[in-house]
Amino acid sequence: MATAQVMYDFTAEPGNNELTVKEGEILTIINQNVGGGWVEAQNSKGECGLVPEDYIQAGTAACPDAYRHESTNNTNTQVANGNNPWSPGGGYPSEPAGGWNTQGHPQTQHNAGEEDDDGEWDEEWDDSRSTGGDGDTPVDEDGGATGHNLHSHRKRTLSKFPFSKTPNPELYLLAKLPPKGKDRLPIYIADVGPVWLYPESPLDCVVADPKKGSKLYGLKSYIEYQVTPNTTSRPVNHRYKHFDWLYERLLEKFGSAVPIPSLPDKQVTGRFEEEFIKMRMERLQGWMCRMCRHPVISRSEVFQLFLTYNDEKEWKTGKRKAEKDECVGPLIFSTIDPEAPELDSVEVEQRCELFSKFTKSMDDGVKDLLNVGNIHWKRCTGPLPKEYQKIGKAFQNLSSVFNTSGYQGETTLTDALTAAGKTYEEIAQIVAEQPKKDLHFLMETNQEYKGLLGSFHDTVAGHKAAIDKVKEADKMMLAGKITTQDKVTMGKRTSIMSYSLQAEMNHFHSNRIYDYNRVMQHYLEEQIRFYETIADKLKLALSQFTTL
Repeated sequence: MATAQVMYDFTAEPGNNELTVKEGEILTIINQNVGGGWVEAQNSKGECGLVPEDYIQAGTAACPDAYRHESTNNTNTQVANGNNPWSPGGGYPSEPAGGWNTQGHPQTQHNAGEEDDDGEWDEEWDDSRSTGGDGDTPVDEDGGATGHNLHSHRKRTLSKFPFSKTPNPELYLLAKLPPKGKDRLPIYIADVGPVWLYPESPLDCVVADPKKGSKLYGLKSYIEYQVTPNTTSRPVNHRYKHFDWLYERLLEKFGSAVPIPSLPDKQVTGRFEEEFIKMRMERLQGWMCRMCRHPVISRSEVFQLFLTYNDEKEWKTGKRKAEKDECVGPLIFSTIDPEAPELDSVEVEQRCELFSKFTKSMDDGVKDLLNVGNIHWKRCTGPLPKEYQKIGKAFQNLSSVFNTSGYQGETTLTDALTAAGKTYEEIAQIVAEQPKKDLHFLMETNQEYKGLLGSFHDTVAGHKAAIDKVKEADKMMLAGKITTQDKVTMGKRTSIMSYSLQAEMNHFHSNRIYDYNRVMQHYLEEQIRFYETIADKLKLALSQFTTL
């Protein structure tokens, strides 16, 4: 059997068949083929369990040749398929697949007992032959990409310059477009300018009823949520990894035209704790509601599949169809029909610049509010309740002292003083619980907008890149790179992109006004209720003191 040295401390979670190990400890590898980034090992005490393979290093002297060859062959396979682990996005050889945590230790993508929740795609839902991306990524026995980050292997490189962060619109501006299909994205002109066509009946859904499930005799566990759309009122079951798959598909297909905010962050440990499950469900609910409210996303085939599939077969078929969709990235603009005259590029550029400045300022404002809110939350749940408790205790202590005087006729005073002290202790509890009733929703809304504002950058950058290409059209014509007709085509297609961006800007502003009106009303109503409750308690305490 092979041996390995532990490189970093790892603490097992109860009930997940994991093994707690310490840095420097020597382990015996019992099973290297557990999959999902885990190995089964035995320590010197004879205890067995699962350990993240990123946390250990196989001993060279004790490592069998077959194991070394397998590792080398996996790397060669990745390079041969265009997934060079030394290239950007491929994960450096010295970097674990899950990245590094704040202590500098490797961070696994999932827990052993929770692998199917946040981890890789398993055969229960997805055929192991499905790559979920361009079809060239090597997959392991559970359908996950070998040696790659969960997200990186499913994103197609749509730019001719894959190392550039700025989206390259040439794929749309100068390419021969596929025939127009049935899926058209209409834009019409309203009082505020270009807007998407909104459905008559808004889509909505409820994410609820989280349940813990398991497979492989309890080795793998997961949390499954019920997602119920208002169109069918029929719940469908999804795990976090399915939401993650949906996010990747939406990002790949619509990301060039529609900012897709990220999902709630993954978590390595504690995913079965009640508070975390509740928080994740609430944030998945918020993300799904935002997607339901978008007129393009909500009507898309892949989103409807996620909400309304009838059985496993339909899910798998629809999933593979979505993964093979070629109308992705900048090509999404080929489906947009503005049915309006070509826009003035100078005016559009000015609007774009104004919107960029606004989103940057709003991002700063949102982050500032989040920072202030976090400080206030800590104060309301920490020092402030303690101050009220101290006041309450001080009143009650003084009442106890008064009781030792032996003076007749002060019972009413001591009782009232004691009651006032208890009132302040009650107020301390009210203060500590209040942020969950009002500040929580304000913070969650701002957290959503922080993610949404961050995702706008690439959408705006792609549009700016298209405008820059049109500006270079004359030079490109002189150089013989494009024809006069190409220049005309570039102008028309950039105008379509401009209509799309302005429709998205107007969608953003209308949602922003609605969201902040709603959340501020709720916050202030709860604040009023909070202070009225405290005032009522103080009035009751006051009424117990006699008037001389």
